[in-house]
Amino acid sequence: MAGYRNTRNLGQLWLRGTRRGLHTKRTSPHRWDAATILVRYGPACLVTTAAVVALSTPLSPWPLVRPIHLDAPSLKRHVLDGNNNQTASPSAGEAGKKTNKNDSGRSGEQGAPPQTRVAKGYRGEEGESSEGQSAWQTIAGKFPSSPSPSAIGDTIIDYIVPNWVKVLPGFIRKLQNELSMAPGSLAEEIWYEANDPEINPEIIWDASVRVSNELCQEEKTFLEKRAHFTKAALARYLDIPEGKIHPDDVPIIAMCGSGGGLRALVAGTSSYSSAKEHGLFDCVTYTAGVSGSCWLQTLYYSDLGQRSHAYIIKHLKNRLGVHIAFPPDALELLVSAPTNKYLLSGLVEKAKGIPDADFGIVDIYGALLAARLLVPKGELSVSEYDFKVSNQRRFTDNGSHPLPIYTAVRHEIPLAERSDTKDPVAAEAKARKEAWFQWFEFTPYEMWCEELSAGIPTWAIGRRFENGRTVWRENGMALPEVRVPLLMGIWGSAFCATLSHYYREIRPSLRSLTGLGDSIDSMISERDEDLVKVHPIDPASIPNYALGMRELLPLSVPESLFHQKNFQFMDAGMSNNLPIYPLLRPGRNVDILVAFDVSAELKTDNWLRVADGYARQRGIKGWPVGAGWPPEDETAEELQHDLDQAEASTEAQAQTKFDDAKHADDKSKKQGKQKKELGYCNIWVGSTEERTTSHEPPISKQVEADWELMHPSSGITVIYFPFLANPSVPGVDPTLSDFMSTWNFVYTPEQVDSVVALARANYDQGAERTKMTVRAVYERKKAQREERERLERERRWRWKLAQGRAGGRRVGEWGDGDQFS
Repeated sequence: MAGYRNTRNLGQLWLRGTRRGLHTKRTSPHRWDAATILVRYGPACLVTTAAVVALSTPLSPWPLVRPIHLDAPSLKRHVLDGNNNQTASPSAGEAGKKTNKNDSGRSGEQGAPPQTRVAKGYRGEEGESSEGQSAWQTIAGKFPSSPSPSAIGDTIIDYIVPNWVKVLPGFIRKLQNELSMAPGSLAEEIWYEANDPEINPEIIWDASVRVSNELCQEEKTFLEKRAHFTKAALARYLDIPEGKIHPDDVPIIAMCGSGGGLRALVAGTSSYSSAKEHGLFDCVTYTAGVSGSCWLQTLYYSDLGQRSHAYIIKHLKNRLGVHIAFPPDALELLVSAPTNKYLLSGLVEKAKGIPDADFGIVDIYGALLAARLLVPKGELSVSEYDFKVSNQRRFTDNGSHPLPIYTAVRHEIPLAERSDTKDPVAAEAKARKEAWFQWFEFTPYEMWCEELSAGIPTWAIGRRFENGRTVWRENGMALPEVRVPLLMGIWGSAFCATLSHYYREIRPSLRSLTGLGDSIDSMISERDEDLVKVHPIDPASIPNYALGMRELLPLSVPESLFHQKNFQFMDAGMSNNLPIYPLLRPGRNVDILVAFDVSAELKTDNWLRVADGYARQRGIKGWPVGAGWPPEDETAEELQHDLDQAEASTEAQAQTKFDDAKHADDKSKKQGKQKKELGYCNIWVGSTEERTTSHEPPISKQVEADWELMHPSSGITVIYFPFLANPSVPGVDPTLSDFMSTWNFVYTPEQVDSVVALARANYDQGAERTKMTVRAVYERKKAQREERERLERERRWRWKLAQGRAGGRRVGEWGDGDQFS
């Protein structure tokens, strides 16, 4: 541990005997019960935040505040040459030339992408002065102040507050010192490196907004190279000689995981591992994630994960036994080298590089997540390359691994006063109706939004843009790429949900209350249109690259985007807990979508069917409309129709209708039970045929035979694995096991093993059916290619015949005509 190595830190030495996982027993039963309740269920986060804020205020009872040095570090340092003489380091301009001349000086470092142009205004002078506040003051100042805890009695504190709270002042004092920008502090070193193009070469690369609906050139190149790997993998998976497989016959397979916090991370890792063992994962071209599945991708494409799901499971068993917000462990990594530098770089760069930057819980949450997930058991082996998404190119550029797609959403809520409707009531109603979520995708190559039809290079995320071009800082450079910890917080920020989402989490408990539950449910349901617009916790902010681009973007883009300095991003699960939309993007041409759904409410939140409206709106052909869990209840319109049909004018007619309705109800229950019970592996296939009616389509029928997949008009095939209880893994039920809650951040090694075993058992149930489905789609594509080639040969033969040619020469040439020719 870092605390063991630093023998000068008495607070950390004392802590050595108190550090423990949340599942470890204590000797004092009374204090242990209190600590368990506080730490395991969340208030530890609030205690830590309150302590940080209280200690940073002038009224703090502990004298922690010391004079802060506000001057920024100079960009020029003195180094020792070969003769131990002091010489000035190369200027930033010379370093920039050196960086662009040879970008591969270190292992894993990426060269300048094709779009790159060195900034014209780059001067290599000293960085702009850091006027105003230090990094600590900037970050802490964004949080509301809280009253001093000094008024609480010592006896009460000793009873309800665990022992680790008493050592917080030492940790916070050190963290404050490191973020003070004083000479020799950690923040001073981070800010110096943020302005060094040899360490962060992207700060002198010129980026512009790419306005296009096509895939970026880097992704197109990836697809060409990935096709060679998927062809060989398909040959192994289906046991077909590789030489007999035509490249055009290889189906493009995408694999996606749902949201669900650590449950999604652990179960998704096991599902992907099972797919890897059966040979399917190597056939995949894209992976996509929401929330915890994004964390899974982050680990897989890191030096820590080693591109091995089995290794990731081992890592999770070592790291998930302690809550991400358990202060001693979290703060130890934040104040000790080398982890503190990697975990705090994004916060310092944001605080110093963006004067009016917004900080919130998501930023702190991301740092805590990274401290728990991106740091290996031996902290010294943490890798700097794991903290930029663009660095993942080193695993995808040659096509050897699938391309990861991360997702986040922005909630667009139009303001009633900006509506063109003069009636205030009508304007408010229109604003409610027009609120929607905009999806943003992040790959190692590009951050892009379909509704904007625009994106920027991933290495340019975090810098300012205006009118589609980079806004350079005073020293002629941009900020480094936004760090992974902040993005991890955004991707998994389910707590930024609206009040409507929060109510849906507690609704089952309220409805169980006799009498009171129904009245509360009815009252809140009436105000759902208002609750869906309120976010109690602010989402995270990233600079808006669409600023000032009104004339260049589609007319459907809301006017607010062209004036707001920042995008506000949150967990994409607010819109759809399965990342289906990015995989339906034109150009990706996905043939098979394998979805692992570990959502909390599988049957009621039918995320597959949510995509129906998206497919209709975008005109996507081939999506299996109606796939997923059938709805549990009738709609209001259907219910009213049934009531109208049941009206009777006489008592005899009423009795007859009652008997008929009872018989029909019994029959529908028997049929409905069969329809609603989905299995461990469920398959649907869409159709590319044009619909001739505007009526609502019937519930999509599951595929039961291969010929349904091989029909010429068959479209996208969906293979759906819901996370269900399995008799082969007794005692583990996602709906009954409390530790599988989305809000639980502690998994013991035994609990990790149980989730892994359940996900593996579920995949094994559908492994053979999945392979048969992939083979059927391959055979369909092969037959379609052969038919196209046959038609092309026939067309050419008819053309030659029309030209009077056969066998490569004109008919009648060389005496082939009759005696009259």
